[in-house]
Amino acid sequence: MDLDIIARLVQILKDAPELGAIEVRRGLFGAWSSIRVTKAGRASNAGGPHFATGPVPGATISPFPGPPPASGEGAAAPGAPAFAGAPPPAVPSNLVEIKSPMVGTFYAAPEPGAESYVKVGSRVSSGQVVCIIEAMKIMNEIESEVSGLIRESLVENAQPVEFGQPLFRVDPHA
Repeated sequence: MDLDIIARLVQILKDAPELGAIEVRRGLFGAWSSIRVTKAGRASNAGGPHFATGPVPGATISPFPGPPPASGEGAAAPGAPAFAGAPPPAVPSNLVEIKSPMVGTFYAAPEPGAESYVKVGSRVSSGQVVCIIEAMKIMNEIESEVSGLIRESLVENAQPVEFGQPLFRVDPHA
């Protein structure tokens, strides 16, 4: 897949806060077979598949609404993973989130049995590696964009993560 097209899709997500996700599926020989766009706060699979098929030269996309998110008794307990449609938990105003730049599998250490890059209470500096996210058999080192103290670790080792999912919360003033 062309990196310019991926960059355009990421920019579309940044520029359109009403969009929740863009999913691209490839068919045979690397040709794009479909693109699905969901609105923020909407369940991605509800209501059946919504795909625009065929090649997408300029990343022309349109949002497909799903049913409204469930609320009330279906709300996630504190500490439980947030699922599509669940409102994001409130972030304390003094903390900055380090978010996943891609979909993949989170690893806290460079190899099994090794010491974690960071833990709650660790001091990090801008540019320091905080974890690895494996995507398509490639290990991607994720660097902190902020200096400070790790206050919360939001993901377990070997857990799948989504694009934009918060991984750590850092107190830049500590």
